Amino acid sequence: MTERKEIIEIGWNLDNSYARLPKAFFNIIKPNPVCSPKLIIFNHSLSSSLGLNVNELQSNDGIAVLAGNQIPKGTLPLAQAYAGHQFGHFTMLGDGRAMLIGEHITPSGERFDIQLKGSGKTPYSRGGDGRAALGPMLREYIISEAMHALGIDTTRSLAVVITGETVIRETEQLGAIMTRVATSHLRVGTFQYASKWGTALDLRTLADYTLQRHFPDALAGGNQYLFLLREVIKRQATLIAKWQLVGFIHGVMNTDNMAISGETIDYGPCAFMDSYDPKAVFSSIDIQGRYAYGNQPHIAEWNLARFAETLLPLLHVNQDQAVKLAQEAIADFTKLYHINWLSGMRAKLGIFNEEMQDEALIEGLLSLMQKYHSDYTNTFLSLTFDTGLDMALFCTTEFVHWNELWQARLGRQKEPKASSHQLMRSSNPALIPRNHQVEAALEATVKQGDYSVMERLLDVLKDPYAHSPEQADYAKLPAISTRPYRTFCGT
Repeated sequence: MTERKEIIEIGWNLDNSYARLPKAFFNIIKPNPVCSPKLIIFNHSLSSSLGLNVNELQSNDGIAVLAGNQIPKGTLPLAQAYAGHQFGHFTMLGDGRAMLIGEHITPSGERFDIQLKGSGKTPYSRGGDGRAALGPMLREYIISEAMHALGIDTTRSLAVVITGETVIRETEQLGAIMTRVATSHLRVGTFQYASKWGTALDLRTLADYTLQRHFPDALAGGNQYLFLLREVIKRQATLIAKWQLVGFIHGVMNTDNMAISGETIDYGPCAFMDSYDPKAVFSSIDIQGRYAYGNQPHIAEWNLARFAETLLPLLHVNQDQAVKLAQEAIADFTKLYHINWLSGMRAKLGIFNEEMQDEALIEGLLSLMQKYHSDYTNTFLSLTFDTGLDMALFCTTEFVHWNELWQARLGRQKEPKASSHQLMRSSNPALIPRNHQVEAALEATVKQGDYSVMERLLDVLKDPYAHSPEQADYAKLPAISTRPYRTFCGT
């Protein structure tokens, strides 16, 4: 494939700014070709938004790039180094099965990392094979696209290809490579790596690069590194609140899985909550429930404190003053998160203005939902449309009393009921990627080669606030099971 075809026909406009950082932050790697790549799923809308040629990218030449068999000329494929606290334990990490082929600059000037996940061994593989199985790659594709449609900042998936090779996990599985698109792959763990194993200049260079890439407004003056810390805190406070508002459980909130950009990253053992339960946890490796639904805000704050620690040498020349600045910034997280969460919950209940009693009203409903094992998504959906009121919760005198308080609250605002209804429609999704439906789609695709189940699921997830008749079946709950649902990292 000629350079002219890559640039003109496919539309790649790749840069390698990360490769201009100190060499300690990455390793240049060579592609690990696969025998017979085949495109399984392709994100047409994302490709178009990136300014890429949809048809050419699905050609043999395009698939060769998506499989890591061929790298566009002028790029420097690399694996990024980072560290992280995994379940509270600090360790050296890095891209053990991923390759950053470059940063694509769109026609509008936006910059996105193009990363191949499952592309083979790197210097950070730590004994792993560097490959990925088809199921986990499709799972990330489905969930990340659902999150995007829900209005939650996230990395996205451009394509998944099968490699024609098998990988050995518990059993032999089809090998696959996913193309991940992110505003960057800078992580809290990247800064932890720089702080632990880099020089003072390395840390400053990384911080300056991050500011230039994600926070250019900070360059006007002032303490730009304090600005960096505060902006990352703001973005995470917004992100985690959005997770909580839709019942999303990340499952593995290690510091290496917290993106500086504020995007959701690394969909491993993630899941969406059915019955409301702050202790809900699905990951098979989270035995102690460290990353349970109700713990996510606290873990986010903990991770951000680790980020702040790495920036101490940059915040102030005086160590005590640096610590004081960091502590003040971290202390803002809980307040910012709470503001975002409370605002979102008001919207879910059709409330426009603010009253002191609002939080008690919200907590009252959540308490009843937990007591009666009510489905989180469908409870708010029922309140939105005044349907499905045969649920156990709605038959109780406790709910009748709560509903009276809610109706009185709505009556005290100037906006009419029709406006409240519209606010609730736009704040309460008709559906989420239900765990049992995701599993059914993966099983049909991986075990039977039937893509139709996954394609239908992706289609209805594109507009979760449409509340169309086609989405009704996907709001149904799974059959009652005696076995708890478990998710796995898929590594």
